[in-house]
Amino acid sequence: MNKTITDGVVFMPPPFVDGLAVWSSEDGTPGSATYDGAANAAFVPADSDFGGCLELQKTQTTQKLRWMGQTPMEPGCYLRIRAYVKAVSGAFPDVRIAGWAGRADGTHATGYTETGPSVTLDTYGKVVEVSAIVGLGNRGGVDMVWGQDVAYGHFGLDLTGSNGGVVRIDDIIIEDITDAFLRKMLDVVDVRDYGAVGDGVTDDKAAFDAADAAANGRTLLVSAGTYYIGSNTTIDSPVRFEGSLVMPDSARLSLIRNFDLPTYIDAFGDEVLAFRKAFQALLNYTDHDTLDLGGRRIDIDGPIDMQAAVGNQTSFLVRRRIRNGQFYVLSSTNWDPDVVTSQGSYNPANPYQLTGVTNIANIQPGAQVTGTGVGREVYVKEVNVGAGSLTLSQPLYGPAATQSYTFTRYKYILDFSGFAQLNRMVLDSIEFQANGFCNGILLAPTGENFQIKDCFFIKPKHKAVTSHGTGCQDLHIDRCQFISDEQSLAATARVSVGFNVNANDAKIRNNRFQRMGTTGVLHGSGHLIVGNHWFQGDNVPDGPRVPGLVFTKENVKSVVTGNYIDNNWIEWTNEHDAYPDFASEYSFGGLTITGNIFTANDVASYFTWIVVKPYGSGHFISGLHVNQNTFKAINGQIDRVESVDDSIAGLDPWRARNITFERNTFTGVAQVTLCPVTLEFDQNTDQSTWTLDPSAYLPFGGNARTVTAVVAEGEILDSAGNRVTAMPYVEVNAGTLNQYVQLVWPTPCRGTVQVTVRVDKPI
Repeated sequence: MNKTITDGVVFMPPPFVDGLAVWSSEDGTPGSATYDGAANAAFVPADSDFGGCLELQKTQTTQKLRWMGQTPMEPGCYLRIRAYVKAVSGAFPDVRIAGWAGRADGTHATGYTETGPSVTLDTYGKVVEVSAIVGLGNRGGVDMVWGQDVAYGHFGLDLTGSNGGVVRIDDIIIEDITDAFLRKMLDVVDVRDYGAVGDGVTDDKAAFDAADAAANGRTLLVSAGTYYIGSNTTIDSPVRFEGSLVMPDSARLSLIRNFDLPTYIDAFGDEVLAFRKAFQALLNYTDHDTLDLGGRRIDIDGPIDMQAAVGNQTSFLVRRRIRNGQFYVLSSTNWDPDVVTSQGSYNPANPYQLTGVTNIANIQPGAQVTGTGVGREVYVKEVNVGAGSLTLSQPLYGPAATQSYTFTRYKYILDFSGFAQLNRMVLDSIEFQANGFCNGILLAPTGENFQIKDCFFIKPKHKAVTSHGTGCQDLHIDRCQFISDEQSLAATARVSVGFNVNANDAKIRNNRFQRMGTTGVLHGSGHLIVGNHWFQGDNVPDGPRVPGLVFTKENVKSVVTGNYIDNNWIEWTNEHDAYPDFASEYSFGGLTITGNIFTANDVASYFTWIVVKPYGSGHFISGLHVNQNTFKAINGQIDRVESVDDSIAGLDPWRARNITFERNTFTGVAQVTLCPVTLEFDQNTDQSTWTLDPSAYLPFGGNARTVTAVVAEGEILDSAGNRVTAMPYVEVNAGTLNQYVQLVWPTPCRGTVQVTVRVDKPI
């Protein structure tokens, strides 16, 4: 580019023939002395080498010659000032191009180099060229590098050295040589052309801003160098990095046209730092809702504190998405859990608090709590060091008033726990390659609608997705795969947990969980568990199995539909209840298990797929529907599909309500489970009381509480062979174990009836 051609900018000073009134013997500023009428200067009209030229005698230590016109200095423009000079008589001087840098307000812009290389004249009559290049960009070959505050210059030359010599000077030439410096100038604007230094120390923000403003749709080039940017910077132009940036943690870089991780990696030269900076920009309104990782692999050797990366945001409630990349975990002691053992006091009346906690300053939010009377997946939500207390994610079901607890703070690839609240964060198409060293994601303590889609969690050490508060409200996990690091271990030896939920309305859909210790632990209600496959088998012959999906709220109001449940069971407890004995709350109810495939391979005969485990007395089932499922045991037979774990307490069968087990299929199961169950009963001898035992068919060993139909199949005959037309009345809950149904006839008789029995009262 040539500004004279493209923009009509005039750089050239007038020839000497036009007069010497515009040529200063000082700096060229208005009011300075000129050579017009000076005793030591004259115009020579017919020099043999130059034609018209200026003859000048050196009478001062530095004899200056400056054009008083203002030569504009524009960002991105480079000027070469040159002159042809010859010695005529007297002492030989040194000659150099020189200038005076002026600001827009007319003041001197000090601190810059204002002279070019010096040339010594050593032969009379020999024509010598002197030249220098000036510009606002710090480039190789630029003799006078001026800053962005320079608006114009007064250019000419200096004679230095011995006085008395006479020289002749041809007309001074000032020309635009920008093309010599800028590659593809019509497409690229280089930050160095706008004063960027690139020494890693000088703050180049102003130069970046100026270059970005000048680009006007062209690509901004950050050429080789290390550029320090000391404050928030937004680049609106497309940008390409050959050099790299250094910025304070608090300073944000917003790349509007290239908002993707590969560009941030080019900018900072470090994958983890680049991700942190890109995430910082994502939450500070870069005009983008998505950070594209560009398919890049990010090697990490320690947790990424997501809130610390942002710095200025503690809550964020607007949708943001991170997608399309991999986090690859390297071995490091940075992943080692922090473990603290402390004593604390618990009062069920204040169910989410531990008080009087010793050593509390060393306990971190996000730490898992274990100890006597502590249910699964209980975490520290908040710590109040001054009060010596901490807030729990869930109540405790049965600790001593004061006892010892262990607090284990696991380390996560992405740790969102520093946010007070985080809503609508989406992680999409990301592989978390934990390699058995660490865990996946720790959610914020509060928030809603965190979404994890099409992601892979490969070999998490302990946890894949953890909620230590209510940041899991309306959690979505869709089409993800969870692959355990414990696949070679027996099911009972595994400790990993796929995910946990403390709040309501989780949507867990179309995922695959491969041999985790536990697939998921869910408190709250309103959960949809749809279309997943979780399998937790091992290679132990007739081996015991463990729970896969654990519900820890009595009235769970949830649906488990269309899943493939393999070598584990659904467990339903109330272990997150500070008063686990039934009082006035809802008991176990609101669960629908429908359309699932249940399978087990080479398991102990006592294995069951649906287990209810009350952690307190007096509980019952009121609202459970297990319908249209397929149950199949392979390489062995199991006794039945459902059971009650009464190791702490059993269920009250007298309060069962609204239970159905219908239209299921059973293979490799010794005893099918039905409710209602319709059984054919043959009475071969004449009896007035017929006793029927349906108990084996009824769910959870419950009582025969209701008979909804008695239908005679064929004639009912008395001892004389006469038809009995009277109907019997029904006695339910008969026998010492209340498991029988009795039909009481008005006369001894015999025959066949179809009897429909329920384990519950329907309403």
